[in-house]
Amino acid sequence: MTELQGKVAVVTGGSRGIGRAIALALGGAGARVAVTCTQQHQAAEEVAAALKDMGGEGRVYQFDIADFEATSQAFDRIGSDFGGLDVLVSNAGVTRDQLLVRMKLAEWDIVLQTNLSGTFNCNRAAARTMLRQRSGRIINITSVAGLTGNPGQTNYAASKAGIVGFTKALAKELAPRNVTVNAVAPGFIDTDMTQVLPDAQRQAVLQQIPAARFGTRKTLRRVCSFFLPRVRSILLGRLFG
Repeated sequence: MTELQGKVAVVTGGSRGIGRAIALALGGAGARVAVTCTQQHQAAEEVAAALKDMGGEGRVYQFDIADFEATSQAFDRIGSDFGGLDVLVSNAGVTRDQLLVRMKLAEWDIVLQTNLSGTFNCNRAAARTMLRQRSGRIINITSVAGLTGNPGQTNYAASKAGIVGFTKALAKELAPRNVTVNAVAPGFIDTDMTQVLPDAQRQAVLQQIPAARFGTRKTLRRVCSFFLPRVRSILLGRLFG
């Protein structure tokens, strides 16, 4: 599958879980992938190695997306190393679950700064390049928690709801320059983040899902690919053909 042959993609939080699956899917479609991480450097290197084993190109960039200057500098390096930027999947995020009355300010701040401000930092840095090119695709990973809320996740739900509004506004700003901005709001996906949930909480969540199972990274990867027109036709053919 080479529908993105030569295109440059950045996947934040690409070292594991949803980000890893998306990075490998983009690489499989021919994209040259920048995998970003904050702490999981070894895991990110393994993703880059897997991309190279597939015959593609993967490079690791370690920085904190909550840091405005570090993010701007990292995207400058990516643009210089790869010669441009065509796709951003803004996926990196954290949780610090706690009931509101017990939540510490630090637990609120790190989630909002990473999830919401980090999305701003990455989108702004990517948009500057894409506007000059007059082309680009941005996909922001939000969450169903931002639409419905979850007990013990006021910080996470607020950050993800903010991404929804942010994406809608930015889409209107960038569309005239042929840059699309979309959001994907997964429910519970079977990843490292959800596997650490207590059994009682997992069962309570499953009872709210009609199919009685968590989503998979493979399904989410296909949803994200839908927003990349050059990949869309072959994916729909595989799904429904």
